[in-house]
Amino acid sequence: MATGRRQFTASIAAQLCCTLVALAQTRETYKVRLSPVSMDAAMKVNIAGSGSATAVLTGTKLNITGTFDGLLSPATTALIHRGSLTGVRGPAILDLKISSAIAGTVTGTFDLSADQLESLRKGRLYIQIASEKAPDGNLWGWLLP
Repeated sequence: MATGRRQFTASIAAQLCCTLVALAQTRETYKVRLSPVSMDAAMKVNIAGSGSATAVLTGTKLNITGTFDGLLSPATTALIHRGSLTGVRGPAILDLKISSAIAGTVTGTFDLSADQLESLRKGRLYIQIASEKAPDGNLWGWLLP
């Protein structure tokens, strides 16, 4: 009788572990629409273009893939920033890889900290692409579910 109870308990424990692993690997998808946001009237002549990206979160790993085109000068950097709220600018926290061209791709894979995960889920993270003519930002887009 005791052996049967131990086997039953071990079976339940194994099922629970498998369920927890499956939950930890749940995929969350975030979409990004990249569009120009001018900082002031003088910058409007230097920024143009559009793009999109998808961010997939599996566990704590975030994988970002996207494209952009129509810039007035070659892209120079792509960063993930964290704002205090959706729509509010904030500091850069992660570097993305980007094509140094007026059209191309943006990619990155990151292991997020607990704080970064919370910011992602609360809509506080955004992508900012800078270009030669717009070094403070040409295209922006928030990572939203």
